[in-house]
Amino acid sequence: MRVLYVTSSLPFGSAETFIIPEIHELRRQGHTVGVVPLYPRGKLIHEGAEDLVDPALVQPVISWTIVRSAAREFQRAPWKCVRALRLLVTVNPVHLMKNLCAYPKGLWLAQLARHWKAQHIHAHWASTSASLAMVASEVSGVPWSFTAHRWDIIEGNLIARKSAHATFARFISQSGLQMALSQGVSRQKSFVLHLGVRLPSTNLADQPRCFSEPRPFRILCPAALIPRKGHVYLIEALSLLDRDVELWLAGDGELRQALEAQVVKLGLQNRVRFLGQCPHDALLKLYEDRQVDAVVLPSLHEGIPVALIEAMSYGLPVISTRTGGVPELLDGGAGLLVPPKDSLALAEAIRRLMDNKDLARELGRTGCARVQEQFALDKVVNQLAARFEKGAR
Repeated sequence: MRVLYVTSSLPFGSAETFIIPEIHELRRQGHTVGVVPLYPRGKLIHEGAEDLVDPALVQPVISWTIVRSAAREFQRAPWKCVRALRLLVTVNPVHLMKNLCAYPKGLWLAQLARHWKAQHIHAHWASTSASLAMVASEVSGVPWSFTAHRWDIIEGNLIARKSAHATFARFISQSGLQMALSQGVSRQKSFVLHLGVRLPSTNLADQPRCFSEPRPFRILCPAALIPRKGHVYLIEALSLLDRDVELWLAGDGELRQALEAQVVKLGLQNRVRFLGQCPHDALLKLYEDRQVDAVVLPSLHEGIPVALIEAMSYGLPVISTRTGGVPELLDGGAGLLVPPKDSLALAEAIRRLMDNKDLARELGRTGCARVQEQFALDKVVNQLAARFEKGAR
């Protein structure tokens, strides 16, 4: 099939890394996938992102090219363009402004989809990316769908209307689906299909870790330095551990200076290391080489984070918070769960892993098995591609 993927910024910038393996797997299976970023901003950071750049598919949200294409499309099919515009109308002024900003690019994408001979348009995020895809589909006649994560469901930008006009709505967690159903999303068109990860070439779940190495017990938090990821509570938890343990933070963001100041205030300069924006392959290499002993994600709200799934695929024990779709991933002995915003509980969970090597190994084995059963990339993409094909008939 020929599928256009609408993203927020991918392949540019540091976010949306989890979409790259999905696209590569679709291509490996023989599908042609083009990537259309709504806001193409930032550098090409991650390995494999450069393969997703097609200059013909990259335009800023507004440009002379966009304006000219939108004008031509309006002349070609004025009533379809008017109907598409009406679909974006909402009483929420913020959502209305975002949708209207994306409207001209939606008309450009409609023209592009026809010329590109697209058979399906798929948007990641139920937010403005989906608004763009909905306009393009309404005007071009190419069927469309979207993947909803977590914050975009909470935002609620016409998600029920979008599900009614899409061929399907994919949710990455059961909790996300339930939240969307309460907002009026079509149950008939909605289903849960997790994000998949590419499994390591060898099973590392039972590979001995570096507990015996003469170095501190090392935990890693792979997350953007933004408020909802909860770094402040993890750093505080570290200060409660008067033990030989250190924390690596892989990511960057608006809170970096504030978190660095917190580290200094708590006297943890020798125990916290800021890695900055870590390329995806480099992060996985840390797991493969057993440079870290556990992965911790202290988020305040999440869907089902790929950052945890990837660590689990390498047999590493993980700790996270009981929020969003995380319990779906970790309940039943696949990881340790603590309440959000609870530094003391985080510290106690880390202490349990340090003191009980058998527990750490069992969590690693159980987590790895769960990923192999439910999150293997090829299985996930097979199901997604089948949905694309069904919608194109």
